Amino acid sequence: MTLTVFAWAAGIIALCAFLMSGRLIAGPTVADRVVALDSINTLVVALMILLAVIYDSVVMVDVAIVYAGLSFVGTLFLARYIEGGV
Repeated sequence: MTLTVFAWAAGIIALCAFLMSGRLIAGPTVADRVVALDSINTLVVALMILLAVIYDSVVMVDVAIVYAGLSFVGTLFLARYIEGGV
């Protein structure tokens, strides 16, 4: 029962990440695109955690933590680049 709920939640999060890619492609400004990319990365981390629960995999949690850290640093670099500080 609970695995079914987690599977549905993972599907909804994957759908939201796919829909967010529309904002990534058609964002009116560069800042909108960066925010969309950061949102997609956050949804991917949540999806990885849900899949780790479904498949009972601890390694996937470690990968999600590393991915979240790299996503954070990447967002900082993009924000700095947009600001013109690089």
